[in-house]
This record gives sequence, structure tokens and C-alpha cells, in this order.
Amino acid sequence: MHYNAHSFLTVLGAEDSNRRNLQAAFRGEGRCMSDGPEKTAFEKRLQAAEDAAGGPKRKEPGKSDAGSAQRAIELAMRLGVEMVAAMVIAVVIGWGLDRLFHTKPWLMILMVPVGLAAGMRNLLRADRGR
Repeated sequence: MHYNAHSFLTVLGAEDSNRRNLQAAFRGEGRCMSDGPEKTAFEKRLQAAEDAAGGPKRKEPGKSDAGSAQRAIELAMRLGVEMVAAMVIAVVIGWGLDRLFHTKPWLMILMVPVGLAAGMRNLLRADRGR
């Protein structure tokens, strides 16, 4: 069954005015508030209302806390890589020692807590350096 805007709105039981507005929007005939002087007038009224109320100051459009979010993501990625790298290095050293001394898998198992401790030490050192 093929649905179009009219059948969709009929099923929903939209009122005639809503139906006309939504059909115009589907056809691309609708206007957006972000276009033209309406947005500018709205921004001015909103700023005046916030100033009068002593409310929170809004940031300029397009400006955000992207810098702090970016730094947080970078720190999280760094901490994750530090932990994984310490574990991988410890397991590889344990595997190599097991092959050298024919003690499989005991030295590799012994190196896992050593890798965890080294990873935690690196995490604490990285956190302190922030």
C-alpha cells in the first residue's frame, strides 16, 4: 500500500488547518523561523526579556563548549590507550619469558597484574599532569 501526505494525515485525523499546514510543509512551501527578519526580531525580544528578568546569558549562536568537550574526549582516549598499552606490553613480555623458560602460561599470567599496576600508575600520572 502506498502512503502519501494526504492519506497519512487522514489516518491521523488531523484538522483541516493542520492538514493544510502539514501538506504545505511536505511540498516545501512552508517557511522556517530561522529565515529572515522574524528570527532577528525574536532574538532581540528574547534578549530584552532575559535582561529584564536577570536570567542566564545565552551564548552567541554557533558558539559552544566544544573545546572543553574535545579536551575531555582526548583525555578519555589517552587514558584508555595508556591502560591497554600497559596490559599489552606486560602480556607480550610474559609470553616471551614463557617461551624462553618453557613455563607456559605461568609467567604470562603473572605479568597480567603487573600490567594492570603499570596501567593504573600511568593513569594516575596522566591525571596528575592535567
